[in-house]
Amino acid sequence: MSLYKLHPSSVGKIMTVPKAKTEVLSVGAKTYLKGIARELAYGFRGELDNKYLRKGIQCEDDSIELLNQVYFKSYKKHSGRIETDLLSGECDILTPDYVRDVKTSWSLETFPVLIEDAEDTLYEWQGRAYMHLYDRQEFRLDFCMVTTPEELRKYESEEVHCVDHIPPELRVTTVIYKRDMGLEEHMLEKCQAAQLYIEEIKKRILSDHNYEYES
Repeated sequence: MSLYKLHPSSVGKIMTVPKAKTEVLSVGAKTYLKGIARELAYGFRGELDNKYLRKGIQCEDDSIELLNQVYFKSYKKHSGRIETDLLSGECDILTPDYVRDVKTSWSLETFPVLIEDAEDTLYEWQGRAYMHLYDRQEFRLDFCMVTTPEELRKYESEEVHCVDHIPPELRVTTVIYKRDMGLEEHMLEKCQAAQLYIEEIKKRILSDHNYEYES
């Protein structure tokens, strides 16, 4: 039986602390996992499409080039998905020493200008999943502010979207996370519980509709 493998970007959603000490998964985590089970049982994939995501996809190369300017590197977009029994993912940038993930900010109003503003629990767990997948000791999370294409920003102010005149160093905010094997073990325990819970919910969905379950 093939069990569902979480993407690193999803891991943070199952890492919330349950109210009962005897539970591994919180109510919020179970709600999220029920959504995945629904998609698997009915054979569809929920669509996620908004202006922030579209800019991230469309301007990814621009953000990587901005990183190269700031850090004097020659990074290229990494390609090649890697899987374990629990996780499946593909990072943005891979080096022999660390994994990088690039987040393209929507505007100067959403760009985190301080490191403390860039620290995010969901992204941290994403990074810990990547460190596990690629066996790296460090995860670097880069928030990049590049000019938003006109067709995306539409009628929003140019002042917060057209940023080529701003020094590159002021348009990249980087957070660094170090690998922690204790946290990683805790994460993998949650991922295993999530796999089993998804499978349980899939079976319950089909059972509630008198549909014979096929693994």
